[in-house]
Amino acid sequence: MSQSDAEAITEVEHRKHFVALDGLRGLAAISVVIFHFMEMAILDYTKNFIGHGFLAVDFFFCLSGFVMGYAYDDRIRTLGFIRFVRHRLIRLHPMVVFGAVLGLLAFLFDPFMPVPASYGVGRITMLFLTTLLVVPYPTMVERTHNLFGLNAPEWSLFWEYIASIVYALVLWRVARPALGVLLCIAALWLGICGYRDGWIYNGWDANGFWTGAARVSFSFLAGLFIYRYHLIWKNNLHFYAIGALLVLTFVMPFFSHEWLAEELVVFVFYPSLIMMGAGIHVSGVTEKLCSFLGRLSYPLYMTHYVALWIFMNFYQHHTIGYGMTAFIIGLSVTSLTIFAYGVMRFVDEPLRRRLRHMEKS
Repeated sequence: MSQSDAEAITEVEHRKHFVALDGLRGLAAISVVIFHFMEMAILDYTKNFIGHGFLAVDFFFCLSGFVMGYAYDDRIRTLGFIRFVRHRLIRLHPMVVFGAVLGLLAFLFDPFMPVPASYGVGRITMLFLTTLLVVPYPTMVERTHNLFGLNAPEWSLFWEYIASIVYALVLWRVARPALGVLLCIAALWLGICGYRDGWIYNGWDANGFWTGAARVSFSFLAGLFIYRYHLIWKNNLHFYAIGALLVLTFVMPFFSHEWLAEELVVFVFYPSLIMMGAGIHVSGVTEKLCSFLGRLSYPLYMTHYVALWIFMNFYQHHTIGYGMTAFIIGLSVTSLTIFAYGVMRFVDEPLRRRLRHMEKS
């Protein structure tokens, strides 16, 4: 998540609802969960059938920019910065807290790896507090140096928060031509990062920290650009066709000029999917499925990593075949999806309703 989070289209009331985009966000969330398990089991990404699953985060960022413009461009002036921030915290932070608690419990009671001796009460407390506040804390050597050790997907949420603040302070005021200039600058920045690193899979650790900034800068601005210029392609494509196109980007092979292939997906293909997804009509069972996937995506993204570190520690200390690995990953993804559904129904949505009621009263 990434997911990002990923923005919830459903928080915009009494306006056109882009249900297909909800469904695409859900597909991306499920794909990134599968990718995270697979990267723990297969360290060579070129041999990982979903080796480009990390691109889901760039899709989240682009979708977030589109929805941010749609939700707030015409009302942020009257809403004000403080109320805007409250809206974003109500939308996003309950799952931050819940994910931090889950991450702490998994860290303390991991059956396959005891708490390292270097982690005393003070260090663990600091780790928990920084996770609660979505603040980078570069100490987790045991967890691939990620900056958000108790809940690694927070790295993308960190940049989501930064993008939201920049939007509320600056971007909503920026005229369309200037937005295009900023988008070109962000594209150049991300292009340089990709060329330098050989790919764009960075942003969660100290070494690749600023690549995360480049990724969110381009994709968020691209989504906002699509909204501002009304680049919605009315079409008769079925949701499942567009969903298949999205998933294909996660399972595409690796290329000799890998950074260029990834950036073409991010620069061209994902904005195109947003334009097409916003321009299709869904109804019936497909509409219900898309709505469900959209609601599920953020709780799934913010809670699934509680099992990832346990799986990694188990996998490092046990020799198992590919068949058993596939079975464990399949069972884990299914169980985490069911768990995320329960969190959505009984924690996230009720708590956000309560907080919104308190905010209005």
